[in-house]
Amino acid sequence: MAKINFGGVEETVVTREEYPLAKAQETLKDEVIAVIGYGVQGPGQALNMRDNGFNVIVGQRKDSPSFERAKQDGFVEGETLFSIEEAAERGTIICNLLSDAGQIAVWPTLKERLTAGKTLYFSHGFGITFKEQTQIVPPADVDVILVAPKGSGTSLRRLFLEGGGLNSSFAVFQDATGKAYEKAIAMGIGVGSGYLFETDFKKEVYSDLTGERGVLMGALAGIIEAQYQVLRQRGHSPSEAFNETVEELTQSLVPLVGENGMDWMFSNCSVTAQRGALDWKGKFREATLPVLNDLYDSVASGKEAARTIQRGSTPGYRQELEAELKEVRESELWQTGAVVRKLRSK
Repeated sequence: MAKINFGGVEETVVTREEYPLAKAQETLKDEVIAVIGYGVQGPGQALNMRDNGFNVIVGQRKDSPSFERAKQDGFVEGETLFSIEEAAERGTIICNLLSDAGQIAVWPTLKERLTAGKTLYFSHGFGITFKEQTQIVPPADVDVILVAPKGSGTSLRRLFLEGGGLNSSFAVFQDATGKAYEKAIAMGIGVGSGYLFETDFKKEVYSDLTGERGVLMGALAGIIEAQYQVLRQRGHSPSEAFNETVEELTQSLVPLVGENGMDWMFSNCSVTAQRGALDWKGKFREATLPVLNDLYDSVASGKEAARTIQRGSTPGYRQELEAELKEVRESELWQTGAVVRKLRSK
């Protein structure tokens, strides 16, 4: 463990230098890691662990496109690719990487196969934290751990192949064997994390749901729509409005902020941009703080979880969702974006 100072606050983190891959392999050498679900997080984690030398199998419904995707990725039916039931039976570490709705539906199947001494692994604290709504209550004689990469499974895989890693949080909810903590760290290294920082299941899901609805997606999408709309209403062309709102953000500024920080960005732009950003950032902060506090309260109260479960289980939800996504996709803003991306690649 390393003590690292984050802006004046000391935290304990785990790096790949102090917990090398060889140590993780030794910790999990006798484990069969069953990745249940091959959708968003499943492929990245399964492939990274397989490439890192772990004994990985995949469990997925046989009639699903994800089953075929796993076959295309080199998992062999009957050897390393099974039904959910058989994979859970064979696995000693059961990685529940299904969607939140999928976890609720499949929980009775997994619970039946969680025999004493096995490990139940999550990458999201949703099912455990909101157990009153999900009914996911693990048996007392199994370890329950979490590793949550801070990004998509696609990014996790891409960074791994580039020799890097996506930072991950880790947590132990239940330590039945006395080895849960060690297994959580080893799994974090195995999936290709850049570094690991400790949390708990509740904090993970609270921060995750707030982030998704806030800066990472909801707030970002909303403020992009608002600025694009203002520029269009003030007479700017779609191309100009999109480039000033999205293209410069995603292709230039965000990568530089990720590499060097916002302070560096402020120091390396024109005086006009620098002065304007410093003058206006406080106004945006004060305008959004009440919204983000309302959002966090909604997450902590369980309202967001309840809405997710209720909407996800509504008959016809998939069709309603597709209609909502189609509206976004076919808006002038994102139709313009499609053209800009094509022009960019030529």
